[in-house]
Amino acid sequence: MAKVATADIRKKVGKLRRQIEYHNYRYYVLDSPEITDAQYDALLRQLQEWERAHPELITPDSPTQRVGAPPVAEFGEVSHRVPMLSLDNAFKSEEVRAWYKRIAKLLPSGDQMEFTVEPKVDGLAVSLTYQNGLLIRGATRGDGFVGEDVTPNLRTIPSIPLRIPVDGKKRPPALIEVRGEVYIPQRAFVEMNQKLAAAGERTLVNPRNAAAGSVRQKDSSITASRPLTISVYGVGHFEGVVLRSQWETLQFLQEMGFRTPPDVSRHKDLEGAIAACEKGIEKSEGWDFEADGVVVKVNSFAQQERLGVVGHAPRWAIAYKFPAEEAITRLLEVGINVGRTGTLNPYAVLEPVRVSGVTVSSATLHNFEDIQRKDIRQGDWVVVKRAGEVIPQVVRPLSSRRTGRERRIRPPRKCPQCGEAIYKPEDEVMYYCINASCPAQLVRNIEHWVSKGAMDIEGFGEKQTAKFVELGLVKDAADLYYLKRDKILGLEGFAEKATDNLLEAIQASKQRPLWRTITALGIRHVGSTVAQLLTRHFSSVDELMNASQEELLRIAGIGPHTARSIAEYFRQRRNRRFIEKLRRAGVRLSRAGEEAAPARGPLSGLTFVITGTLPKMSREEAAALIVQRGGKVVDSVSKKTSYLVVGEDPGGTKFNKAKELGIPRIDEGQLRQLAQGKR
Repeated sequence: MAKVATADIRKKVGKLRRQIEYHNYRYYVLDSPEITDAQYDALLRQLQEWERAHPELITPDSPTQRVGAPPVAEFGEVSHRVPMLSLDNAFKSEEVRAWYKRIAKLLPSGDQMEFTVEPKVDGLAVSLTYQNGLLIRGATRGDGFVGEDVTPNLRTIPSIPLRIPVDGKKRPPALIEVRGEVYIPQRAFVEMNQKLAAAGERTLVNPRNAAAGSVRQKDSSITASRPLTISVYGVGHFEGVVLRSQWETLQFLQEMGFRTPPDVSRHKDLEGAIAACEKGIEKSEGWDFEADGVVVKVNSFAQQERLGVVGHAPRWAIAYKFPAEEAITRLLEVGINVGRTGTLNPYAVLEPVRVSGVTVSSATLHNFEDIQRKDIRQGDWVVVKRAGEVIPQVVRPLSSRRTGRERRIRPPRKCPQCGEAIYKPEDEVMYYCINASCPAQLVRNIEHWVSKGAMDIEGFGEKQTAKFVELGLVKDAADLYYLKRDKILGLEGFAEKATDNLLEAIQASKQRPLWRTITALGIRHVGSTVAQLLTRHFSSVDELMNASQEELLRIAGIGPHTARSIAEYFRQRRNRRFIEKLRRAGVRLSRAGEEAAPARGPLSGLTFVITGTLPKMSREEAAALIVQRGGKVVDSVSKKTSYLVVGEDPGGTKFNKAKELGIPRIDEGQLRQLAQGKR
């Protein structure tokens, strides 16, 4: 019988969930992860272990019960008829055997299982829909249920057939959704970075993030310029073809003209599959893509359907992760990078050491809480691991080799770049510099300000930003609006026409909608979706600036982290002075003069009340989904209420009122259908 969780365990579980959700956001929404896959896996496994030991702590909004994060707002949305779920992980053969024992109990006695073993390509998961052989839609995985429509970009990838079968000799299925991973081959990635470096442009961090960023470009010509390819591993919904197994499906996809993973094998029993998993480590050295493991799947589709899904993952498949290579070296000193949003990110300067065939001289330390928990000290001999990532991590110190000269590592009291005081939210692990004029943040802040998702100032990219900052022409984003023609003319890349075009683009940006201005401010947790949500409740930056944290929390879809971040941003005098500088320059700070932009979407004109605990979404997520699709969320049931969304343990008052008024009651699944336009 499981022990009842102590208050300390409950606190740790809550803190760990918040940490994982933060990294989910960085990975799935921003495509800018701060930790490696191995680090993330460790966090998730720790949470799974605690929840396994204390089942009463499992909640519907736990990261173990969900897939990822919602798609960004810049792209159209595509609903997956068959969800694109993630996989549970195994790190030892014993864990694969334990998985087998669990699923065997769910099948009729005597049922024999076959298995396939396939490389786990580390790229961007996508779906390709073909109707009568023609590619009609390409989408990202998104949150597993709704992805982003990136059809024009995927059409530029040469290895994705625009029509199937490619030889025209067979009849195509009436409808089929093909699933695969878009990636950049390792050698091509190195060559691409060499060209970028030679051109004086910023190089890309790793193949996976480069692939994700390339597919999600607004300009498909950029996607076309990247050496992308695809490896398809299965299908979702299909019509007009009979497919009975994973092995048969892979053969069919090859016949249709798709690239499938190398070294796929089929096995009559589990032990054969496990042996193939262990051989996969050796074979992976010859693969042209990054892979952090292999996937074991039950071959029969009939058995897959019977086994079904649990939480966020199918029962019929498991990812066998490769062990990460480790090395030992000395930690010489600790440096700190300051991110765009002010995060203080510690890193280790190491004595150079070879890890996974690469010489490593620096490694992430993640955050100061992690440093203290592991008791890592300056001067320590440490274990360094590199698990499929370019940036390695410090795993642990070798305390037995200490001499007494090692020094404890403590968070700084001031920002190492600007000298201003730093801030740490009570329930977060990160420390922040909240000086908007911090030099370390300046270039990245301005890059964000001019980006297409914010103020959309054409002709002013990363290279130009760095040059203008270096020359002292801009000390914050507001200085863009005070630039003089004679100061720009003659700079590299700025002849008369380019100078005039830039000034015109800057001038035009003054009249961008209010939500774009709020997005451009770069407030933590406030992207374009949240900014548009805020402008439905506040008609100006002044109203938002004077709103209390409590007022912000009353907005459906705004959580405590976001509310606190907004309030903290506007409490800073420097940030308020920045707003005034924008006002003097004539930048739009209110909705006045904007064309009314009524909410549009499948839920337009509908009003919802939410009660109880939903199985897969938090109430904040459900509210955000409703608002994003054009609906409205209110706190109490009335005659104007269109639907009551009911979860477990609903409030009696709302439920009874809806019953009395004849208000339709729906569950989370029905809400998702409505949000997809299905009534």
